[in-house]
Amino acid sequence: MNYSHRSPKGNRHMRRVLNQTANAAARTKGSIFEIVYRRSVPRLGHNQAIGAIAHRQCRLIWLILHQGVRYEELGPAVNNQSKQRRTKRMIRQLRQLGYRIESPNPQPSQAQAQ
Repeated sequence: MNYSHRSPKGNRHMRRVLNQTANAAARTKGSIFEIVYRRSVPRLGHNQAIGAIAHRQCRLIWLILHQGVRYEELGPAVNNQSKQRRTKRMIRQLRQLGYRIESPNPQPSQAQAQ
């Protein structure tokens, strides 16, 4: 399915401000928006990745203003959690295939038991 690469009609000033904030957020070290930018720029290219971040920020701003939700920056914590989940899933898959896997960094309780 082909989608238009142009943003829809709307407040042009708001769109410019959102694109500027998206550019700044994508370049902020350790922010969730930097992670989203790095993940989507190879597929979408710079402009569309910035548009996606601007859209995400717009939804976030709407939630904060209308529902009073408090924003909490997760940043690298999201990356670490996803790495841990992926590692566990890959180890489980290897074990199902018959490989014997030892954990690279044993948990403190396992190290004391040995």
